[in-house]
Amino acid sequence: MKPPAFPPSWRARTTRLLRRGGLALAVASLLPACSPSGQAPADSRAGMAAAYAAVARGRIDIEGGLLNLAMPREGTLATVAVHEGDHVRQGQLLAALDTEPARLAVEAAQAQLEQAQAQLKLLGVKQAAAKQRAQRLAAAAAAGAGDGQSADDAHEAAAQIDADQQSARATLSMASQKLDEARYELKQRSLFAPFDADVVRVSAQPGAGVSPASGPLFVLLPRKPRIVRAELNDSFVGVIQPGMPAEVVADSDGGHARWNAHVLRVGQVYGPATLENDPQVRANARTVECVLAFDQPDSARIRDLRIGQRVMVRFGHATAPAAAASKD
Repeated sequence: MKPPAFPPSWRARTTRLLRRGGLALAVASLLPACSPSGQAPADSRAGMAAAYAAVARGRIDIEGGLLNLAMPREGTLATVAVHEGDHVRQGQLLAALDTEPARLAVEAAQAQLEQAQAQLKLLGVKQAAAKQRAQRLAAAAAAGAGDGQSADDAHEAAAQIDADQQSARATLSMASQKLDEARYELKQRSLFAPFDADVVRVSAQPGAGVSPASGPLFVLLPRKPRIVRAELNDSFVGVIQPGMPAEVVADSDGGHARWNAHVLRVGQVYGPATLENDPQVRANARTVECVLAFDQPDSARIRDLRIGQRVMVRFGHATAPAAAASKD
């Protein structure tokens, strides 16, 4: 049986329709791929909006940040007591300058203090004797057995010693202050850890000349709970409130590592977006800092988070509380 014959005009019209349909199908398949970088399709965005109140970029930090320590006085380093990676306790020695000049100053101040103490003691003995002599001469003069002028001279001598004693007390106080100052200067020749911390960087070695203007010699990571500093877009500022739950997702492993957190505070100052990858968006966006605390800050997984590590923060859990708690 022969296939039906179609007019040439009908065959041409059918070919054009098929070509147009294939082109429309190709355009439809390419539309998701042509969306801007980092922008989800419409249905994904709708699902994200339904699941979270807001989404923001953030980074791991600690309250106060890293601690940069410089030598408080100028001099030559005699000792560097720690290395990078060490754990130091509060009050532990980090480095020390040559202390010989400061130690000699302390010894000189101590000698001046002892001299002032001896002078005051001597004046005390003289004052007691002068007062006793003045009392005897005054009593003799009153009885007519002595010279009144001698009694007046003895009284004046006792008063003079009393004035000398007051001056000696002031000298003693000044000598004590100089000794405290010398001891303080000796202490400033040594640098101690202000609290428990990990040594991140050491830029010092014995024999090097340093001064406060030389810059930090040590960078310490305090042993404090990790926090998250998120950059909240200005359109979400009125939505996020302190105490609101959030989910912190790591950027490094494809979002598999997650931790529960809550909002501590929302800043009052707008600033530029520093965590945005797109330079055009970073230049035009205005953000507010939002600080979050982890619900389980002492867990090993959170203590292993590195300062500066980038994360994504999703505000407002869509999951049930029991399911959210299981992630930690």
